[in-house]
Amino acid sequence: MSSPLVVTGTDTGIGKTVFSAALAGALGAHYWKPVQSGLEEETDSELVRRLARLPAAHILPEAYRLNTPASPHLAAELDGIAIDPTRLVPPAVEGPLVIEGAGGLMVPLTRTLLTIDQFAHWGFPVVLCARTQLGTINHTLLSVEALKKRGIPLLGIAFVGDEMRDSQETIAAFSGARTLGRLPRLDSLTPDALAAAFSAAFTLADFAPKRAGT
Repeated sequence: MSSPLVVTGTDTGIGKTVFSAALAGALGAHYWKPVQSGLEEETDSELVRRLARLPAAHILPEAYRLNTPASPHLAAELDGIAIDPTRLVPPAVEGPLVIEGAGGLMVPLTRTLLTIDQFAHWGFPVVLCARTQLGTINHTLLSVEALKKRGIPLLGIAFVGDEMRDSQETIAAFSGARTLGRLPRLDSLTPDALAAAFSAAFTLADFAPKRAGT
């Protein structure tokens, strides 16, 4: 089994799932969302399958599917469910596996477990998605510090949004983290447009497991 890649974000709603779809599609990977909060609209797994054009077998079932679009710890409580961390075991697959976390790094999975601490338990390399809008320097540098504190290998930062060169360069300079590329906002979010944008902005070799922790 190849070393899985974890995709996380500095915040919620920044384009992390769209980036995950682009990455999974480019790698021909399996995709796993351990905890899905909110089921009324298209789920993240459904969105990834549609945008990445992955076979149904490459979209792995979530460990938990929660009705309310809220932090997993609260959504689980509202559903009368207790999230058991021992069930959050990445499936064994042939080839690459993209794991997408819920929300940002500090989102609670339970009343005693943060998402980032589950990542530390796994020990897999992380791709940190960061928006380019105002506030990203603070959010991204804090996220990088939190990853470093727990010894979680950071593969690099993937920016999402319009180019803000100074912010991107400032984050790279202060954090020491590698910039993997920037996925622009797309006027027409189609599988073809997403694949083309990812190919133009990122180098697939940068996501190879051997580069983790460098």
